[in-house]
Amino acid sequence: MRLSYKIRGKNQTSVTDFILLGLTRDPKLQILLFVLFLLVYIITALGNMSLIVISRLDSNLQTPMYFFLSHLSFVDICYSSVITPKTLQDLLAEKKTISFLGCALQLYFYAGFATAECYLLAVMAYDRYVAICNPLLYSVIMRRTLCIQLISASYTIGFCNAFINTICVFHLSFCRSNEINHFFCDGPPLLVITCSDTFVCELVIFIFVGFNIISTFLAILVSYTYILFNILRIRSAEGRHKAFNTCASHFTAVLIFYGTIFFMYLRPASSYSMKQDRVVSVFYSVVIPMLNPLIYSLRNKDVKAALLKVGRQLSKAFRGLIG
Repeated sequence: MRLSYKIRGKNQTSVTDFILLGLTRDPKLQILLFVLFLLVYIITALGNMSLIVISRLDSNLQTPMYFFLSHLSFVDICYSSVITPKTLQDLLAEKKTISFLGCALQLYFYAGFATAECYLLAVMAYDRYVAICNPLLYSVIMRRTLCIQLISASYTIGFCNAFINTICVFHLSFCRSNEINHFFCDGPPLLVITCSDTFVCELVIFIFVGFNIISTFLAILVSYTYILFNILRIRSAEGRHKAFNTCASHFTAVLIFYGTIFFMYLRPASSYSMKQDRVVSVFYSVVIPMLNPLIYSLRNKDVKAALLKVGRQLSKAFRGLIG
């Protein structure tokens, strides 16, 4: 819907809601995508909630590493929930609309949680650096107060960045069209349909997004450089294997997350296409939150042991109820 008004004698229009064009207009494919997205979302929610619960209940997981992991799971649930439920609704709806305010809030929370995840991954890399390079001082350095401060900083920076990006995009005039060629409200497809000059907005977004991505990636890179050199100095093969295992899950998550980000934001403008961007966005916003709990549970002996322990306890309690 668009409302007309006059500015300096010219008819203008102000968008009050947007139409999300989605991933496809094929009804049969929409049903298939609905089932697939619903399955992925259920796995995402259950997987991440399981990590949060066991990291709180199991005494063997009361360490900074699993404290950070529980917040990573929380962020994954949140930014997946910002997008997936609305996408599921739109896949079944004939009219795929979202209000102006709803669109702004979706962009804000999506950007906030996604940016917070960048900083959480950097914090977790620092935690692994301290654990491997300074094991004797680990409990002194990674004290509870510092962990809380690092988590708070991640959320604060994430949502400050999201606020700047959202204000930058939504102060523009959307009088050209209200159709967003995407399945959720993201910055680039919104900038395409504005009738305002986007140079300053694009520059601001580029600076802030670029800083967040590059700074966190460099922090992770430096941490793993020190970790690698320290592991190579370990004489026993068993010791090196154990050290590698403590980082394997996090390193895998980092490769997937930043590989997708760099493909999205750092590829040449000449190779950019909205269709390709939608496909990558599905992986980034829907699939990665599902992969993280699988990565950490399948490659981590402590998490697998805790899950088996909780499973046995639930099974015993269930047998007691029906017996």
